[in-house]
Amino acid sequence: MAKAASKNAKVKDLKASAEAKNWTKVIRAVRSPKTGAYTFKAQIIHKDKVKDFLAGK
Repeated sequence: MAKAASKNAKVKDLKASAEAKNWTKVIRAVRSPKTGAYTFKAQIIHKDKVKDFLAGK
């Protein structure tokens, strides 16, 4: 028989999932000065820092 998950484990999972919602994957197109081709930079950042990332700061 399988062991039942404890209430503490469920509470920790809820807290972790709530914290995970604060992070966002942002993809920015960057043009190469040599060839003129676009490359993409992807990064997972906190949702409060998205505008700074897109501004290139």
